[in-house]
Amino acid sequence: MKQKIPKPKLFACSQSVELATEIAAAYGCKLGKSKKSIFSDGEFQVSFEESIRGRRIFIIGSTFPNSDNLMEMLLMIDAAKRASARHITAVIPYFGWARQDRKDKPRVPIAAKLVAKLLESAGATRIITMDLHADQIQGFFEKPVDHLFASTIFLPAIKDLNLDNITVASPDMGGSKRAYAYSKFLKSEVVICYKERKKANVISHMELIGNVEGKNVILVDDMIDTAGTLTKAADLMMEKGAKSVRAICTHPVLSGQAYERIENSKLEELIITNTIPLKKQIDKIKVVSCAPLFADIMHKVQNNNSISGQFLM
Repeated sequence: MKQKIPKPKLFACSQSVELATEIAAAYGCKLGKSKKSIFSDGEFQVSFEESIRGRRIFIIGSTFPNSDNLMEMLLMIDAAKRASARHITAVIPYFGWARQDRKDKPRVPIAAKLVAKLLESAGATRIITMDLHADQIQGFFEKPVDHLFASTIFLPAIKDLNLDNITVASPDMGGSKRAYAYSKFLKSEVVICYKERKKANVISHMELIGNVEGKNVILVDDMIDTAGTLTKAADLMMEKGAKSVRAICTHPVLSGQAYERIENSKLEELIITNTIPLKKQIDKIKVVSCAPLFADIMHKVQNNNSISGQFLM
C-alpha cells in the first residue's frame, strides 16, 4: 500500500510576507503561523506557532540586505530542524550576496559560498531560488538546488507586447549568455554593451556591440541595483537609432538613485518580478508575479515530480 505523503506547511520570513502569501494562495493553502519577537537592542527570535513535526516545510524569504533578512532565514531553518521537521526547503526568490561569487581581487571573501554553507549548517535540506547572479553558485551547495529561470514568466510578457523588429540586448558582457537564450526563443538578433567601471556602481565608459537602428530593444538582466548601467545602456541605444527600449530584470534591488534614473531615462518600461518588495511604485515599472511559478515547483517537489519542463533556458 502506497504511503500517503503528509501535506507540507508554508511559512514566511517577515521581509517576504506579501510574496509568500501569494505563493501560498497559488499553492492552495494558507501560510503557517510563525512569530518574530524583537528585543530592545535589535536582536530577534523566531518561533513556529504550530506543530511541524514530520512535515516538509517551505520557508519563503528573499535574503536581500540588510543582513537581518539572511539571519531570519537561518533562524527559521534552525528552529524547524529543532522542531523535528522532516524536510526543510528554503525558498529564496532572491539569493542575496550572490555578486560575491569569486575572488576578483586579493583578500576578499566569497560571500555566496559562505551563505550556502550557513544555510546548510542551519539545516536546510533543499534550496529553491531563481536567476542566480552566477550559475556556478549551485555548486557551492551539497544539497539539491532547484534553480528556476524568470524567462518562464518573462517570455509570455514580452510576447504580449506585440512588438515587431525585436532585438535582445545585454547591458554587459557577463549577461550575454542570458541574452542569447532569450533571443533563441524570440528568434531575434542580439546586441551587447561593453562597459568599463572606475569602481562598483560607477561606469566610466560604455560601447555598443551590434546594430539597433529601427529596432524595439529588450534589455535583459538578472537584477537592477542603482540602475546606472541599464539607463545608460537605454540612452545609448536610443542615440544609436533604436525605435524603443524596454528592460526586463528579475530582481528589483533598486537602491540609491535608481528610481530617479529610471524616471529620467529613455527606458519606455521596466518589467520586474516581485522577488523583492518595491520601495515605491512608478509608472514605468510593471511587476509580473513569480508566485505561480514557485507554487508550481513546490507542488512538484512535494510530490516527487520532475521539474525539468519548467526550464526554458
